[in-house]
Amino acid sequence: MKFGIMFDTHIDKWELIRYAEELGYDSAWVPDSQMIWSDCYATLALAAFNTRRIRLGTGVAISGTRIAPVTAHSIATIAQLAPGRVFLGIGTGHTAMRVMGQDPMPPREFREYLRVVRALLEGKEVDYTYAGKTRQIKFLHRDRYFINLDHPIPIYVAANGPKALRATGEFGDGWITVTGSPEDFRRSMQLVEAGAKEAGRKIGPDFYTSCLTTACVLRPGEKLSDERVINETGSQVACTLHFAWEIWKQRGEKDELIPPFFADVWDDYVKRVKNFSLPENARFRQVHEGHCTFLVPEERRFITPKAIAGVCIVGTPEEIVHRVRELEQAGIKEITMLPPADYQRKVFRDMAEMVMPAFR
Repeated sequence: MKFGIMFDTHIDKWELIRYAEELGYDSAWVPDSQMIWSDCYATLALAAFNTRRIRLGTGVAISGTRIAPVTAHSIATIAQLAPGRVFLGIGTGHTAMRVMGQDPMPPREFREYLRVVRALLEGKEVDYTYAGKTRQIKFLHRDRYFINLDHPIPIYVAANGPKALRATGEFGDGWITVTGSPEDFRRSMQLVEAGAKEAGRKIGPDFYTSCLTTACVLRPGEKLSDERVINETGSQVACTLHFAWEIWKQRGEKDELIPPFFADVWDDYVKRVKNFSLPENARFRQVHEGHCTFLVPEERRFITPKAIAGVCIVGTPEEIVHRVRELEQAGIKEITMLPPADYQRKVFRDMAEMVMPAFR
């Protein structure tokens, strides 16, 4: 099992990646969300120049905010600074798009996006359509190393829905998902494998799988209701709650869409959203306040032990090792952690000192 970090993309926090490298982490994922954080590629560039071993990539780049050739060129530029240790995480933009009041990229468009990026990163000529005009494009001046394609740049696709999972199998070198049960992971992997088979590909042992979550190592006597535990997990739990509400709202407010670990607080949260000060067509800005960065004080009551256990990996060192081994046996190859901004170093250090040695 490998371990990765993810953090709120702040241009001044590139040094956090060097810190993770010193702690022994394998990878650093830098998110792309233009309305709430700094630019991911600028942050990656600073980290690439100042690290030597850790793998670096977007976590994840958003297809709806940059055209495919720009995404390919941006990550290939980072590869010139850190050749051989760069990857492209890519997704449809569930937050980056919704925080502008827009929908994520539809699966059919996303599939086409992946096709173009994949070909360009392989140094190939590819048909590309922009504003209704289709032309064959290819990177020029490769010999001058404005970008670097000498080493493969793997594409790791963030996907949850059936169509996106099939596209992952068709074009991806790996898949990043959110915390779930081993059974959920295996079911989704079947769709990834089906997509690969339809495209004439085969999912081999080098196909990369990463699970996004956060963690909190409990000390003797601590409980999930303790203040420290809520502090170190709260923003990730709240982010999951926001996402669940958006899906529930978009798909007709059906009860079966409510995650069971939020059932006890769901009505209260729906009431909170209805009482936001902004009009309904602007509430998306308040829904995403604090997104994966800090816990809004008014939402602390929603961070229950049941919700923490449902979203995060929390327990004694021995319990966390057991949980991670279960995920590993299901086929997950990396645990990627996104703690709240004010507790990142502590969470990363706790995992490095008390959990990761069991896997080295």
